[in-house]
Order: sequence, then C-alpha cells, then structure tokens
Amino acid sequence: MELKKLTAIVIVFFFLNACGNKENLIPDVPVNYNGSLIGGELEGITSPGNVRIVSNTAVGVAGLILYNNAGNIRAYDRCSTVNPVQKNAVIPIGGNLAEDKVSGALFNLQDGSPAKAPATIPLKRYRVSINGNLISITN
Repeated sequence: MELKKLTAIVIVFFFLNACGNKENLIPDVPVNYNGSLIGGELEGITSPGNVRIVSNTAVGVAGLILYNNAGNIRAYDRCSTVNPVQKNAVIPIGGNLAEDKVSGALFNLQDGSPAKAPATIPLKRYRVSINGNLISITN
C-alpha cells in the first residue's frame, strides 16, 4: 500500500513540475529573417559590443535583438522569459544587458542568460548565418 502512495506522489510531483515549466516557455514560431548588414536597422552590428533591434513583431514572438559578442553575432527573441504570455519585449540598456521594463528582469546579451531576478530562464536564441553582407536568422 505504501508503494502505491509513493508512486502517486512521484507522478503528481512530475506532473506539476512539467506544467509549471511550460508557463515560462517562449512559444515556438517560425523565424526566417533575412537582412543586410549595410544600411538599415542592422547597420553597425558587425562591430563588437553593438546591439540592434528588429522591431518587426512578425519576426519571432516579440521581434529580435542582436548582439555582437566579440565578433560573433547572437540573435534572441525579444520576448522576455518572465511571463512570456504578455510578450513583453526586452530593450538594450547599455553594455551587454537588456531589460524587461515590466518585470525589471535583466538579461546578459553575451549568452542570453538571466542577470537579475525575477528572470530565471535565458532568452530564446536563434541561429545566425552570414554570407557576405547578408544575415539570415532562423530557428
């Protein structure tokens, strides 16, 4: 009889844990952004430390934020991982940080990791490929 109770408790624990984690996931949406590194909204992203925003919310969940990490361009969804159903877009605040103005959470743009509570989950990262002066961002 005790084994059945223990098994039931373990099953409930895993069920509740799985449900809780899904609330903080950024939805999977198709991302296929192509742009020029010369002129336009991405001008200057090829310089280390620079940040650029693709504000088109039709790309990703809340647009894209790009960061040049020592010559490697990183692309993240701007949707904050704190209450992602609200689709709050993070904004660069200087250095390598982006902020969710609604929750006050900070994210490190070098790797997308949470830098200040209440953030506990990194920003959603997308693949970046560069061919000459063209950049492609996909998932």
